[in-house]
Amino acid sequence: MMAEAHLFVSQDEFTCLICQETLTDPITIPCGHNFCLKCLTDYWDHSHVCSCPHCRENFTARPALRINTLLNKVIKKFKRPRLTPHLSQNHTSLGDMECDFCTGKKFRAVKSCLTCMASFCQAHLQLHYEIAAWEGHKLVDPDRNLKKKLCVKHQKSLEVFCKTDETCICMMCAVTEHYGHEKVNLETEREGKQKQLGVTWSEIRRRLEEKEKKLKEMRRTVEKMKISVEQKMEEHDKSFTDLIRCIKEAYKKLTEKIREQEKRNVEKAEGVMEHLEREMKELKRREDELKELSETKDHLQFLQTFSSCCVLPADGDSLSFTVTADFSSEVLQNELSSLKKSLQKISHWDIMTWTPPGCEAPIHPTAY
Repeated sequence: MMAEAHLFVSQDEFTCLICQETLTDPITIPCGHNFCLKCLTDYWDHSHVCSCPHCRENFTARPALRINTLLNKVIKKFKRPRLTPHLSQNHTSLGDMECDFCTGKKFRAVKSCLTCMASFCQAHLQLHYEIAAWEGHKLVDPDRNLKKKLCVKHQKSLEVFCKTDETCICMMCAVTEHYGHEKVNLETEREGKQKQLGVTWSEIRRRLEEKEKKLKEMRRTVEKMKISVEQKMEEHDKSFTDLIRCIKEAYKKLTEKIREQEKRNVEKAEGVMEHLEREMKELKRREDELKELSETKDHLQFLQTFSSCCVLPADGDSLSFTVTADFSSEVLQNELSSLKKSLQKISHWDIMTWTPPGCEAPIHPTAY
């Protein structure tokens, strides 16, 4: 940290007090202040007095300007392009992480370092690219939870995955309590887990597709049943029109039973559909979690969350069934052809109760 502070002070010393840029052809005047040769020459050429632009010390004669060779060598050695992005990209806004090293007005952090356990703005991050000892530091996108990436016991970065104990560990753990265990780096373990996640994700997609298909089939079946009911009702209306006085009671009973049966069928079908929709909602939620986990760049978060996300929910296939949509029979149509002779019998006909899949029975009138 001391080395970093020293470097930033030195960088300020490399700045021209006139143009506020890195010194070019640096010269040092008698008062000790440094300027670009061209900047100071232009300043004195347009000034009525010969004085220091910074401290205002007056000189009786215009000093001879010579390039400070030592300072020029130092600048060339450490010189780097000045970082001057637009202020909207520097200063923090709502939701942005702040740089841990800025004083006063905080700038937006662009990277977090897992080695330094700190976050840096663009300017302070530059040292990670210039100091050889820092080039190996692990830089990640800004992370507010850097403490969670430290080993609780050793306060070291979690950089290794112990396959024996299925947990993330630091290098100290690797050579102590996890000595002799099978260990790999986080990236390697992530690759394997990513493949497993893909298998789980594919299974969820398969289940979703199956249930979507079943839901569509169920809706089509219910719609078909409703259409069939309406068709049969129209047939009955037409058949009973000329005989309404004689078959009013039979017609009334038959109509009520069909409607009751329709209601029961719809209620059962809607119950299954509601269950399928709940299962689909849960699967979609799990799919979103897996997608979010798959796309995270944080290996540690991925591995710590993986086990809970890849457990498949129970499948409820046993709740599916087929709706029987036929509410009539040839027997009924034949009997209706000789209406007056069969009125009393028709008035006592019944519709058999609809049964679940595997026990389907055709719907037909039962004569008494």
